Amino acid sequence: MLKTATCENLLGLPVLKKADVEDLRSVFLKYATLEKDGEHYMTPKDFVIKYLGIEKEDADPTTLALLAGVVDETKDGLISFVEFQAFESLLCSPDALYLLAFQLFDSNGNGYVSYDEFKSVMSQTHIHQHIPFDWEGEFCKMYFGWDKKKDLSYAEFTQLLQSLQYEHARVAFRMRDKNKNGFITALDFSDIMITVRKHMLTPFVEENLVSLVGGKQVSFPYFTGLNHLLSSMELVKKIYRQVAGNNLKAEVTREEFLIAAQKVSQVTPLEVDILFHLCDLINPTGLSTQLKGRITYEAIERIAPLEEGTLPYEMVEAQRRKEGPQQNRGIVVQLAESAYRFFLGGIAGGCGATAVYPIDLVKTRLQNQRSGSYVGELMYKNSFDCFRKVIRHEGFFGLYSGLVPQLMGVAPEKAIKLTVNDLVRDKFTNKDGEIVLPAEMLAGGCGGMCQVMFTNPLEIVKIRLQVAGEIQSGPRVSALSVCRELGFAGLYKGASACFLRDIPFSAIYFPVYAHGKKYLADENGHNSIPSLLLAATVAGAPAASLVTPADVIKTRLQVKEREGFTVYKGLLDCSRKIWKEEGGKAFWKGAPARMFRSCPQFGVTLMVYEVLQRTFYIDFGGRRPEGSEVKKAPSIMDLPPPNPDHIGGYRLAVATFAGIERKFGLALPKFTPSQIIQAQVQKEVGVQAS
Repeated sequence: MLKTATCENLLGLPVLKKADVEDLRSVFLKYATLEKDGEHYMTPKDFVIKYLGIEKEDADPTTLALLAGVVDETKDGLISFVEFQAFESLLCSPDALYLLAFQLFDSNGNGYVSYDEFKSVMSQTHIHQHIPFDWEGEFCKMYFGWDKKKDLSYAEFTQLLQSLQYEHARVAFRMRDKNKNGFITALDFSDIMITVRKHMLTPFVEENLVSLVGGKQVSFPYFTGLNHLLSSMELVKKIYRQVAGNNLKAEVTREEFLIAAQKVSQVTPLEVDILFHLCDLINPTGLSTQLKGRITYEAIERIAPLEEGTLPYEMVEAQRRKEGPQQNRGIVVQLAESAYRFFLGGIAGGCGATAVYPIDLVKTRLQNQRSGSYVGELMYKNSFDCFRKVIRHEGFFGLYSGLVPQLMGVAPEKAIKLTVNDLVRDKFTNKDGEIVLPAEMLAGGCGGMCQVMFTNPLEIVKIRLQVAGEIQSGPRVSALSVCRELGFAGLYKGASACFLRDIPFSAIYFPVYAHGKKYLADENGHNSIPSLLLAATVAGAPAASLVTPADVIKTRLQVKEREGFTVYKGLLDCSRKIWKEEGGKAFWKGAPARMFRSCPQFGVTLMVYEVLQRTFYIDFGGRRPEGSEVKKAPSIMDLPPPNPDHIGGYRLAVATFAGIERKFGLALPKFTPSQIIQAQVQKEVGVQAS
């Protein structure tokens, strides 16, 4: 089996490891069709079409030769294994895009790019063919000398690439400025941007270029301002965060943004005006009046160009997530991940329990109220009556009787339940992130079963303390006195009923929650905090209501017996006596209170749990919670499914070739890797949807 590359964290940055040499050789021999003097070689067609798959069988011969030439260091028209291996090392480099572009232009392989080589490759690009570059202008003379005899080293060439698109756009503006007055038409403006600067345009910006200028003529300062703004969107995001802080939903005014931008001299007032105009175009109706003159982070994301400069690293991370958790994670790492989840689950559980504890107390007292075996008037008529009487006779803090042991129990209870559910769920989730419903129910049931072993003693102490307030003349009851009275065995009284309640509850709750998250996620699969709260709250309704009979039985078994009350010997005995003495309705006592308690409690708990995982995220090489991903730039959607034979650095080959086109605008005839990637992704999505 092939040893695939893995992501490692080096100072927080993902790093791609090279493939095993023998595995790489096996892949090379699989695609090498030419044998010469006992050595195997790949032809340009073998490498570009059959292995990389970025060209079709009828590919342009010149383009095919250029693309294969970046690997063919000897320029003999063939690719040896040594060259194949060397190119893999190049793809693992942090500046792979620039290295690949340099080798594309260095056609003779001497380590320098001459003026003739630069002109030869540039002349074949779509950009030059549509809007010719000025070969006699000062740009070429300053880089290659006035006699054009100077050759550029790799470092010098990278600076040329960085300036090339700006220069080409400036040349195009001058060519379209027919009246020589510093203006071009809106249509010429749109044509230049789509041709020369297309790699900097998001779909929204591209569609609204003419609307942006109102169909009027465009001045050169405005043209330059827009281009510089698109190149500075990461800086724009930073300025926005300085004003909005951690609230990415904040609406920032032009004045607020300008004040913060004064600290950054690169952003001019004209660029700020263009930015706010673009944001106004995002909301042409409805919210446009409310958001007029304001920007949000979501609007900035729709304007920010694709971050192709970091695409190889995005490719590594996205493919790692796509493949699922790393299979070679050590036991220590997995234990650390479980401990991390346990800690966050405990905090989340405490938050949820505190929020709804008064409802839980009312539920417990109603369930303990007898209507058949005890002579006398019922103490509580309903949930609201119980709530009112507790406050009247025991004070406000009476609603929190038994909270301390509850918190001591609920932290590990929810931590165990959430950790085990996540652990089992991960084991049954395939590399595409899918899990079947029976496996979801099994994962939830395992979580519910494991929690009972720890929480049953704390549950029985909590119940004894909650109902103690009903007897005004009785002795003071404390958690310690309850433990002494019951003993170790007594603390597990009613455990069978706990199993009967908690296993089905979790088996119902977690699948409903997971599917609710998917339903409420936005178009990018991301769940906002309100959607998490809603999904977690709604999921509690069916789970809590359907297991209420088991909860009633558990409560009857765990409360302290009183004179005149029926005594229960066990699970079946309790069920039979409740049915005989109180009827079937008694099994559903406290169901509304239980739902009112469980729904918000689990809503708060799961919301806090997921927010904590997002806020304090630690990469253990496992799987992140579904819907937790922060929205990514559209370039992530350009990533293809990994080819099994694209190992080591070659996992980035297609993305890096795409980056040549998307980052530098070097689109060669029929060389459209980004479109190929889009087609592959759309095909994959279509298969999954069906």
